[in-house]
Amino acid sequence: MKEYRYLPMINSPDDLKKLSSEEVRLLASEIRDRIIEVSLKNGGHLASNLGTVELTLALHRVLKTPYDRIIFDVGHQCYTHKLITGRSEMFDTIRKPGGLSGFTKRGESVFDCFGCGHSSTSLSAALGFAEADKLAGRQNYTVAVIGDGAFTGGMIHEALNNCRKDLRLIIILNENEMSISKNIGLFAKHIAKIRASKGYYRTKRQTISFLNRIPVAGPLLFSAIRNIKQTIKNIMYGSNYFEGLGLYYLGPIDGNDCEKVELLLSEAVKSGGSAVIHIKTKKGKGYPPAEESPERYHSVKPEGGNTESESFSRMMGTILTEMADEKKDICAITAAMCGGTGLEAFSKAHPERFFDVGIAEDHALTFCAGLAASGLRPFFAVYSSFLQRGYDSIIHDIVLQKLPVVILVDRAGLSPSDGPTHHGIYDVGFLSQTGEIEIYAPVSRETLRLSLEESYESGKICAVRYPAGCENAEIVSHFYKQNPETLTGAVADFEEGERKDKLIITYGTAASGAIGAEKILGKNTGVILLEKINFTDELVEKILKYICEGCDIVFYEEGNYFGGAGMALGDELSKRGALKKNTYRIIALNPPGDSDVSYIGNGSEIKM
Repeated sequence: MKEYRYLPMINSPDDLKKLSSEEVRLLASEIRDRIIEVSLKNGGHLASNLGTVELTLALHRVLKTPYDRIIFDVGHQCYTHKLITGRSEMFDTIRKPGGLSGFTKRGESVFDCFGCGHSSTSLSAALGFAEADKLAGRQNYTVAVIGDGAFTGGMIHEALNNCRKDLRLIIILNENEMSISKNIGLFAKHIAKIRASKGYYRTKRQTISFLNRIPVAGPLLFSAIRNIKQTIKNIMYGSNYFEGLGLYYLGPIDGNDCEKVELLLSEAVKSGGSAVIHIKTKKGKGYPPAEESPERYHSVKPEGGNTESESFSRMMGTILTEMADEKKDICAITAAMCGGTGLEAFSKAHPERFFDVGIAEDHALTFCAGLAASGLRPFFAVYSSFLQRGYDSIIHDIVLQKLPVVILVDRAGLSPSDGPTHHGIYDVGFLSQTGEIEIYAPVSRETLRLSLEESYESGKICAVRYPAGCENAEIVSHFYKQNPETLTGAVADFEEGERKDKLIITYGTAASGAIGAEKILGKNTGVILLEKINFTDELVEKILKYICEGCDIVFYEEGNYFGGAGMALGDELSKRGALKKNTYRIIALNPPGDSDVSYIGNGSEIKM
């Protein structure tokens, strides 16, 4: 590990405030080196963290944290925050089991006031803090650090609609890719330069104080001057979105200049009310590969991670592109995750049928419903944990109208490195509850292809769920001696009629654990892999052919216990009398409480 001079000296934000500007600059360089060192080893979000080093240092130098609060949107840009809030010695453990979370996490530190693993939630939460502080008479400041990408999410604008001038709330707009407000031309740049000087704000405050002391006419004169200033500014370089909402706007400035950020933060705090600080930062700053390709280095794989095999995301993108070559009604939709969901090939091959709607999953689903109602066949690629945000759109706009939308559920199953905010364990439960969605769970490239083709041909609402990463060769070879020509819904590793005293039923990546258990339990154990997870009469009858009287059945659930596939299959088997002489247990990756629960044939619960 590299030797650091300043980083070991920082155990809390109070230590930061003792440093000179030059020492802060040197500390920022050390922090970047540390983030690069650990991220390339453990994996993690690299480019975004490198871009927000100075901003984070400035926030903790100006504010009185944790009394004042910082909410990062998205929370994956919190690495500098963790390094300077007493967690530096544990930083090697970030994104590892039992180690630091890769996101802000309330239970981890008093400095993490709010957990944030999904985009566009920060301002709503910050408003909640600010309103609570006002009601309690507290003088805390709450700061929401929001990347410009998060402004494509509707929640940010819903929250902006509720912002008030009299709240102690600071919104940091961190622009690192796209421009939000209109700041074009030399005049705008000159004004920004003036606003980034200490003398500007000192003179402004002195002028306001002087005018307000003039009896009677003073306040009126101040109001008139302010209105004239605003009118001239609007004519010269356009009105500002945030000022139009009545918020105090500061910037834009270089967000990688700690002194400038500190200046504007201090001014915002002195204002005593709500303010917007507009900064511009460089994603990947300090690491040339990430500066040149920030999207590629948004999230890096851990050291030794598999970079050669084709991921399910990329396989899906290739297959869907090939299908779209022939089927001209296929469209692909993403919510700001073109690269993450493997749709780059589609976007290049069929740009007119590719739609990136920004970080707006609920809008994406209703948009898909509109496309489907107009005769097109939309395929929406989205992470399982992000799909949760669009549940109302699934029910109200797709299911109730029976519109043929295909949801490509990426990152299904557990996500050990990203943690609970990214676990894809609820999709099976909430999608199956609608009663209208065909759910596929392919484990190989070939079954993925068949799932996509069958979803298109069926004309039904379908969900195709697949895990992060690549094919598990053990799972594929265990259940498929050769590539299947069709999907049967369930594949067993033994023949129908062959007696097995113990039977494990599973789906997805959980099949690996089932195979491991089978090896331990012996040859009287069999495993059934589900290719589909909606239990039609046809699929249940197929499963029944593998069940012998008196056998012990275990359903190994990849998702959530309550409302999951295990419960659904247990109900169906019970209705058919298959559990009168058999035990039926559910073991879930996300069990209720602190332990798994088992169900005996009569429905009573026991602890395993």
